[in-house]
Amino acid sequence: MNHLVVQELEQSQEHRLELTLLAGRKGLKKRITHSQVQKMGLALTGFTKFVNPERLQIIGNTEMAYFNTLTPEMQEKVIHQICNLPLSCLVITRGLEVPELLLRDADEKEIPVFRTNLRSFDFIEKVTKYLEEKLASTSSLHGVLMDIFGVGVLILGKSGIGKSECALDLILRGHRLVADDMVHVQKRSPSSVFGSGFEVIQHHMEIRGLGIINIRSLFGVEAIRERKKVELVLELMEWDTHRDYDRLGFEEEKFSILGVDLPMLRIPVTPARNLTTIIEVAVRNHLLKGMGYDSALEFEKKLLRKMEERGGDTLEIEGEVE
Repeated sequence: MNHLVVQELEQSQEHRLELTLLAGRKGLKKRITHSQVQKMGLALTGFTKFVNPERLQIIGNTEMAYFNTLTPEMQEKVIHQICNLPLSCLVITRGLEVPELLLRDADEKEIPVFRTNLRSFDFIEKVTKYLEEKLASTSSLHGVLMDIFGVGVLILGKSGIGKSECALDLILRGHRLVADDMVHVQKRSPSSVFGSGFEVIQHHMEIRGLGIINIRSLFGVEAIRERKKVELVLELMEWDTHRDYDRLGFEEEKFSILGVDLPMLRIPVTPARNLTTIIEVAVRNHLLKGMGYDSALEFEKKLLRKMEERGGDTLEIEGEVE
């Protein structure tokens, strides 16, 4: 299971969590394994059965207001109950005052206690986004990721088939490069995968005969993207004269990335084919399908209507793919 240590949370500057460590420094190596946080409302009443120790725990204004209504004896009992749980960490929002007894017990039990000036709602929104990014399942793929007409297109194919050259041609047509050669993919929800480039080779592309080129330096920032949701997979394949290729568009293949099934098309490659144009048309067709229009199905309906008009006679479609 993916996890992060609490120390990473403390050191994060990107999401502006505004965390200040108040106690429990010795517990900074504890793990957080869930992106969803948990508020300690019920735990402050003494009911701790469903507290998940490996979630980030939050005490906000409502919880603290309730805690302050308790008698000193009950406050002490509740604090001891909470600190006897193997909590990963505890965050107090709104810059609220933290009871000294809680700080002492947390320090003794090595439970990191943070305070933030953010409201609970704002902090939960920011920290959830941070945790989702950190705890997401990740992998890497050999290919090229492009933003074409706003669609994240992953171009696959064996080495030397022309993926990078095709991507370069697409960039010249105004489309944007996300990653070349190695694509870092991250599952952000049950049905979505995002791709980006690895830091060392980000914005660079290898073109045989030219070597490594920097797309950002050559074409400007409008020619690149840092990250893009992957929505369509295209595999470039060498043309095989003994293989039957889909000529009507009825076949629907899927490509699985981190358990997410994405639509996939296999495109045969020959010197006579303009791959850039074919890819652009494939993306336009994908966008049409997303709007509810399927060219292959519309063609089939038209064909069936013609057959009905002719009394059920079979129509033959002749032609060869060159």
